[in-house]
Amino acid sequence: MKFPRALGLTLLLCGGLGGAYLTGRVTAQRTLVTPDEINTVEITQKALQAVVRVDTRLQREQLQPGDDPIETGTGFFYKKDLIVTNYHVVQFQESITVTLYNGRRVTARLEGVDPGIDIAILRVTGVTAPTTLAFGSSARLIPGQKLMTLGTPFRIQNFVGSGVYSVTASARDVPRTDQLGSEISQYITTTASIQQGNSGGPVLDSRGLVVGVADLNAAPNALVPGTIGIAIPSDVVKQSLDDLEKIGVPQRGTLGATLVDLDSLDPALRQLAGLSSNQGALIDQVPAGSAAARAGLRGSLRNSKDQLLAPLGDIIVAVDGQGVRDSFDVTRLVAAKRPGQTVTLDVWRNKKRVQARVTLLKRTLQ
Repeated sequence: MKFPRALGLTLLLCGGLGGAYLTGRVTAQRTLVTPDEINTVEITQKALQAVVRVDTRLQREQLQPGDDPIETGTGFFYKKDLIVTNYHVVQFQESITVTLYNGRRVTARLEGVDPGIDIAILRVTGVTAPTTLAFGSSARLIPGQKLMTLGTPFRIQNFVGSGVYSVTASARDVPRTDQLGSEISQYITTTASIQQGNSGGPVLDSRGLVVGVADLNAAPNALVPGTIGIAIPSDVVKQSLDDLEKIGVPQRGTLGATLVDLDSLDPALRQLAGLSSNQGALIDQVPAGSAAARAGLRGSLRNSKDQLLAPLGDIIVAVDGQGVRDSFDVTRLVAAKRPGQTVTLDVWRNKKRVQARVTLLKRTLQ
């Protein structure tokens, strides 16, 4: 008796699969068949216990008619009662609730904030972290290395994403409109999923160490979902958390002066200053006692209408020999330093290029 050809092929495939089950090459009990799958599941099962959903009830003045009053993000325990998340998740909070991986909900309060790198610390009471996550070194990441994200994208809690580390990206190439993260010099980019709601969640390597904190994504326009995940490097986050816990404020370098982009000035003012380029940052205000004031840097004058007057103040054109385009560059290059360190500025003053050495000061609570 002859079988139809299609049926014969079906039986052959069934027999092949049956043999696979019998020989153990694929078994119903052995769902994980590759070392990478095993690693991903092992890391995920442990790390998820430290990850929380963060629900922020927004202040009424921040809402427009029809707005959802709840902003949802992600966070994770790095100590038994402390959670790290993004500052932009809790920036306009009226109250904060966190939901643990098992569904338990508790209230949280802001313990410390660092808008300069978009990080915040939350403290919880009445509950102890089921587990905590440790930080690894973002500086040691290798392009192509596996990364995992855990979080609450689109309010789906305990969501797991995986991908690879691609490259560090200059903050200039990661434009943001919220005025946060002004002191991040470089971001981590990854193919692991970082979508709305992932903000503040951990980016893990294959050892389960936090090498980044999910922050945002890159998309060609507002209508297309972001496909490139953007994260804050763990080395920057670790330093900030340590500063916030010990001192209450981050201790990255700052001049303490306000800056104005040179290309935003009236061309006539630049011409009066003897400038042929629009690249640089004008020093506007120099508060007494600031690092800039102690170094003798000169601010600018304004009239009663708050318009800049000639002669202009000092114009920063380079930081430690590296040319700058605007205040964006100056802020990030100086922020890479720590209090007590010295930064050398090339400034344009009285139509001449001169150098000024600025010793950076410790930041204090205001």
